Amino acid sequence: MRAKITYAVTAAVLVVYFVLVGSRGVLLIQHGTALTVTFGVAVLILPFIGIWFLWKNTQFVQRANRLAAELEAEGGLPVDELKRTPGGRIDRDSADEVFARRKAETEDAPDDWRCWFRLAVAYHDARDTPRARKAMQRAIALHAGKPVNV
Repeated sequence: MRAKITYAVTAAVLVVYFVLVGSRGVLLIQHGTALTVTFGVAVLILPFIGIWFLWKNTQFVQRANRLAAELEAEGGLPVDELKRTPGGRIDRDSADEVFARRKAETEDAPDDWRCWFRLAVAYHDARDTPRARKAMQRAIALHAGKPVNV
């Protein structure tokens, strides 16, 4: 729940920022000189890129949460079996051990979105966020029945 609140607050702050930046771009365009119009258009492009990025990330999070809910209903969510340091951080060797099992499971069933979801969680636990995201994207695509690039 804490992550959802943090995401919502961050998204709201970004939207306010995009509105402020966009208004400055409009003011620059209204000034009317060639230089200010050029800068104004350039400044207006930034909020559009930001909104697109925020939208894509929000869609990704919603789809991943739907998969998590479906997997939970099936009783297939990965159990947290990781050892932790006294400070609460995940033990690296423990994460690597779980990751090896999840990877083998995924290699045995490469078309099962559930395996890719669990592999994404293992990547995340091993602090490999880019691969975790790619594995989750693959799980989402497999679940939706979309073609997956190898």
